[in-house]
Amino acid sequence: MSTPILELDRVSKAFGGIHALRQISFALEEGQIVALIGPNGAGKTTLINVITGVHRVSGGRIAFRGKDVTRQRPFQAARRGLARTFQIVQPFPRMSVVENVAAGALFGGAHGSMGEAMVAAREQLAFTGLAEFADRPASALTLAGRKRLELAKSLAMKPHLLMLDEVNAGLNSSEIDGALALIRTIARRGITVLVIEHVMKVIFSLADRVLVLHHGELIADGAPRDIAGQQRVIEAYLGEKFARRITRTGAND
Repeated sequence: MSTPILELDRVSKAFGGIHALRQISFALEEGQIVALIGPNGAGKTTLINVITGVHRVSGGRIAFRGKDVTRQRPFQAARRGLARTFQIVQPFPRMSVVENVAAGALFGGAHGSMGEAMVAAREQLAFTGLAEFADRPASALTLAGRKRLELAKSLAMKPHLLMLDEVNAGLNSSEIDGALALIRTIARRGITVLVIEHVMKVIFSLADRVLVLHHGELIADGAPRDIAGQQRVIEAYLGEKFARRITRTGAND
């Protein structure tokens, strides 16, 4: 049996007396697209912050590609191939689009010189559909453009695991369709994807597997259709109407 690309064993995080994560355990296999869902305040972004070293764990263990990374710092996570996007997109506004992506490439340590980083940045801008904006200020991009810029920056780090924090938030239907096509292409390249998402129709059409957080606890882990039928998940997040529609007709209908 192959070693999981990411494994969490009873991971907890407390901020003072507030328990943001409680005994979280799961493993991700290479090549999966896994959705992380749950109500606002469930602990989803905190979980990504703990995995990438933004927050130190209060208890438990994290392993990446078989190595204990529980105490890693963000730059170490990036250089090991753990990349993430942020829910609130904040590019360097006075830098050009290509310079923003090159900064990501250098932070991830995948490219040794500025010249190499700039080449990699332009490659990822072409992939994400931003090539024509490469030399413009990042501040000139629309929200959809800034979301793609964030994705390009993460891809320039050459990740093995890419974590997307609400990459579709604020986008229209056409922009969401474009983002989903990009995510599927990324997964076909062999990159494992963990995506936080609130648009349930998107999740049930995209993900191989769904993790559900509620009040900092992992309350469900399984295939989308199985998750949609679990009463605890329905009560905590999906609601009866959506669950009936998914289990009866499927997300793509």
